[in-house]
Amino acid sequence: MSQTYDEQSLQTILGVKVKAIVQLGSCQLRMKEILELGTGAIIQLDQEASEPVGLYLNDRLIAMGEVIVIEDHLGIKITELKMS
Repeated sequence: MSQTYDEQSLQTILGVKVKAIVQLGSCQLRMKEILELGTGAIIQLDQEASEPVGLYLNDRLIAMGEVIVIEDHLGIKITELKMS
């Protein structure tokens, strides 16, 4: 089904901000382990360093990608779109 938008509606949609999150991985910790965390603590995630990371928009996975460094900042290079 094809949808058409008038110019004003399209401009309204294009101005909407969405929350973008890149998820590197996750893990489960016992409360005891959390309470023992301090500066310099390392938490091992369940994801291998070579695996792609997920890009979420408003809590919905829309793409996978690779973490890249741009000067002093981190970024993501999109390698696969998940939108249907």
